[in-house]
Amino acid sequence: MRIMGLDYGSLTVGVALSDELLMTAQPLKIIRREKESHLRRTLAELEDIARGKDVRLIVLGLPLNMDGTAGERVLLTNAFREKLERRLEIPVVFSDERLTSVESEEMMRQMGIPASKYKDYVDMLAANLILQEYMENHRDVLEELKKEQTGTEHG
Repeated sequence: MRIMGLDYGSLTVGVALSDELLMTAQPLKIIRREKESHLRRTLAELEDIARGKDVRLIVLGLPLNMDGTAGERVLLTNAFREKLERRLEIPVVFSDERLTSVESEEMMRQMGIPASKYKDYVDMLAANLILQEYMENHRDVLEELKKEQTGTEHG
């Protein structure tokens, strides 16, 4: 069982996965599309990952404005969440993603990645930060998932 973290953008979705013990997050990939509305292949790819890795929960970054208000990106992200839940039949929870892209860029700078390459990694690293932060701040939810998993394995 794993948890998937997603950073949803207008043309990309950064993807991260937890380890099977639900302790750490690892960046996985960036799914790219040509138009914001072209989600069919994105959803299919996320479904393949979720099924293949036994994903039981998805943590989706919520792009609030810096003052905590919801803008157009929040509306689009919520619509994506609804499509994702319908298609994958896996619960999707939101996690505040403010500053994750800035944090990702700082990490890349420290790793010596040239600024010209940031776009190749930023969404995937942001998804990783979203997932790791959620896992650190919601241990109770993770423990409940583990209990449910143990119950289904023995039931």
